[in-house]
Amino acid sequence: MTIPLSCEFFPPKSDDGAAKLRAITTELATALCPEYFSVTFGAGGSTQERSFATVSAIQLESGVPAAPHLSCIGSTRAGIAAILDQYQALGIKRIVALRGDLPSGMRDPGDFRYASELVAFIRQHSGDGFHIEVAAYPEFHPQSLNAKADLQHFKHKVDAGADGAITQYFYSIEAYSRFVDDCDKRQITIPIVPGIMPINNYTQLARFSDACGADLPRWLRKRLEAFGDDMDSLRAFGHEVVVNLTADLVRVGAPGLHFYTMNQAAPIIALCQDAGVHPA
Repeated sequence: MTIPLSCEFFPPKSDDGAAKLRAITTELATALCPEYFSVTFGAGGSTQERSFATVSAIQLESGVPAAPHLSCIGSTRAGIAAILDQYQALGIKRIVALRGDLPSGMRDPGDFRYASELVAFIRQHSGDGFHIEVAAYPEFHPQSLNAKADLQHFKHKVDAGADGAITQYFYSIEAYSRFVDDCDKRQITIPIVPGIMPINNYTQLARFSDACGADLPRWLRKRLEAFGDDMDSLRAFGHEVVVNLTADLVRVGAPGLHFYTMNQAAPIIALCQDAGVHPA
């Protein structure tokens, strides 16, 4: 099965972590030939500097185009414009445009309230200089009033100029298929690429899921809880679950696969191998 692949990383916090990430991106670039590597965005200070350093290293050294995340909450138009100009000078061609969360201790939401406003501003400032990806939520954004409102917010981002979307991770193929069908009914035609999260640590996964609103089905929580401290068995079971999900996503016609790597290469490579997935 051939399909476009992409991988996501977070900026390392140390020089040692940066060296390890270089090795990981090299390994994934060789094994998977990804369409791009995305990098999460840190707002403000040294965190933002690490994001820029990671984006630069990937863009200039990995052989795979970088796609930096850009969060707008708490930002000014002038600040976002400066970041866009910096990325264009670096040769960046793809942006993942997000609203993001207001940094701790900051009360002013800045010039942008929604990701759709960021998408519109990128188009206004940079024209077609960037391919713009946005977020999609098959199981609904945790702050949405209801499913209808969530779809409407997504459509606003598309109408503002988004080229594609990457979903929050999920473990229900039905949730993804239903979301895509609902988008089709609303004439939303951009590619909606599913985000895939490997299962390697139940405690960490449960914490992430509770924080971002991703659903861990009851049957999956109970099975993962039952492994206790038997991490080898938990990882083997989690691997099987995500391999089957990955194969199902290809079967139902997903336009690509986006892997949340957690800055690890081996689990992603094994997933693709065992699911029979090859880069387009």
